[in-house]
Amino acid sequence: MIFTHPSCLEHDMGAGHPESPARLAVVIDTLQHPAFGAIEWRRAPAVSAAQLLRVHDRSLIDRVQHSAPAEGYHRLDADTAMNRSSLQAALHAAGATVAAVEAVLAGTSQRAFCAVRPPGHHATRFDAMGFCLFNNIAVAAAHALYRGVARLAIIDFDVHHGNGTQDIFAAEPRVLFASSHQYPLYPGSGDASEHGIGNVFNAPLMAGARSLEFRESWLSLLLPAVEAFAPELILISAGFDGHRLDPLAQLNLQAEDYAWVTQRIVEIARRHAEGRVVSSLEGGYSLSALRDSVRAHCAALFDLD
Repeated sequence: MIFTHPSCLEHDMGAGHPESPARLAVVIDTLQHPAFGAIEWRRAPAVSAAQLLRVHDRSLIDRVQHSAPAEGYHRLDADTAMNRSSLQAALHAAGATVAAVEAVLAGTSQRAFCAVRPPGHHATRFDAMGFCLFNNIAVAAAHALYRGVARLAIIDFDVHHGNGTQDIFAAEPRVLFASSHQYPLYPGSGDASEHGIGNVFNAPLMAGARSLEFRESWLSLLLPAVEAFAPELILISAGFDGHRLDPLAQLNLQAEDYAWVTQRIVEIARRHAEGRVVSSLEGGYSLSALRDSVRAHCAALFDLD
């Protein structure tokens, strides 16, 4: 299944901002190709306040809800702004991941991709930041725990470390967080020494790293950690800004690297999680690279390659 909502195309942070509506337009166009024709599309519902409160403090929820301007833009930080559609986009982006979890737990779909924005993995319990308003994948994880999942893994291959997700779950033994990312880079977290309560695994990559280093970090550290955890559900923060063409970072990955890591993730899900995987869009700011990377990721996710 693919979950999305029209409001996610209407969220805008201003002319020239890299996290633009064009990103999602490219993703949706890519996934409407006949190669993905058998995949069912669903309109994402809005997340509920109760679902947000599992991972976010009331102060953050109130701030986002009261910051949407009637016109123009309201800036939450140097990188993150809202227009009149941003609140609805954020509510439906988080709601998409909850609906996707419901679908895979019910057996309606084995895998799901959430074609949504704003992204989420930088949003902490208390703060919106880094283009993110609510932490979509964290909301999904908390909902899965609420629904009785005993162990789940969150896998994050965005080029920027998912500091918000790590912050929210670093003391939660039912959640494993595994991330590869360029380091040092925004937001400054993600050092290999950060372990949470033994449930956090970070594989920092130096600027200029290529496929070899990326795949080795997953083969030697991250995938074995996920395998040993034996998750009943796998969630993916799917950022594609590690691609060599991306303007916001300096890794040199190819679309094929995203297909490769997704295939490995799906294999683990088959062994431990009844094949259940939910993926949600995070970063990726070169439109051509985003198109190729999403195509590669979703073909592997939905067993189409």
